[in-house]
Amino acid sequence: MADVTTVEDVTVIATESLSKRYPRVTALDRLSVDIGPGVTGLVGANGAGKSTLIKILLGLSPATEGRAEVLGLDVATRGAAIREQVGYMPEHDCLPPDVSATELVVHMARMSGLPPTAARERTADTLRHVGLYEERYRPIGGYSTGMKQRVKLAQALVHDPKLVFLDEPTNGLDPVGRDEMLGLIRRVYTDFGISVLVTSHLLGELERTCDHVVVVDGGTLLRSSSTTDFTRTTTTLAVEVTDSDTHPDGTRALHEALDARGVQVHDGSALPGAGRILLLTAAGEETYDLVRDAVADLGLGLVRMEQRRHQIAEVFKDEEHTAGSAEAAGTQGKEAVGHGG
Repeated sequence: MADVTTVEDVTVIATESLSKRYPRVTALDRLSVDIGPGVTGLVGANGAGKSTLIKILLGLSPATEGRAEVLGLDVATRGAAIREQVGYMPEHDCLPPDVSATELVVHMARMSGLPPTAARERTADTLRHVGLYEERYRPIGGYSTGMKQRVKLAQALVHDPKLVFLDEPTNGLDPVGRDEMLGLIRRVYTDFGISVLVTSHLLGELERTCDHVVVVDGGTLLRSSSTTDFTRTTTTLAVEVTDSDTHPDGTRALHEALDARGVQVHDGSALPGAGRILLLTAAGEETYDLVRDAVADLGLGLVRMEQRRHQIAEVFKDEEHTAGSAEAAGTQGKEAVGHGG
């Protein structure tokens, strides 16, 4: 597998005003983004332009305007060279049912230029890595959805690429299979130094797996940030307490006590453990002292008091709301200009 330092100091993917227009729809609209090494999530609803972007980056579909580079290679002129160094896991079920995982992955390795012996050795190592070693000689038609997804991942990795594109790799998987696939994706970079661009419409997956997240909507860039920036801490405290003999509903008692002390308490009904968690605005260190004193005065047990972190889904909704407000303001402005003219 690739050395961890192979692409550490370069921009892995760069696009500049990249657009793709069809007669009836614009799939990408002046997309400019730089992506570095690591695991990057490309998130957006179906039709947001994710798959179109991957096809352009692989040199399989020409852009209408703008430019893009992958591993320093121009996608418009160096598509074949890019595909030699990049692995691709397609979204849809495209595996032949009458061959084994070993036969398919060896074939893909040979097509990538590996000699027969190296192709077989690399196939065995890769199938072991994705957890299919014991099942490698069975026909793919008898595989579960999770096993088929692992075959697609294996064929994307077998030629030792510097970068892999994984298009909706958890599609059709149950929660356990989803977690296992996400673990494999993370290990692609941490264990072997292969950078990953993974698309998904499930925001929570990217939060746990990716170093960086790129959000697209309608072919335009909404935001590109590190995951830690997306999930930065907020000024909100989450407080959970136990009940006591004198206060059988400790949460309500604490809510009333904090209200009396002037602490702003929010609705925590959307959180796990709803009804047992209070959300407070932290005005400073004194808020922690007020909570501590109120819990002690009531004789309650303090289970936890911690700063909440944003979830990507919350930020995504904020970005959509901001974009929608800007669009509405722009429309109103145009209408005002029209009426004024």
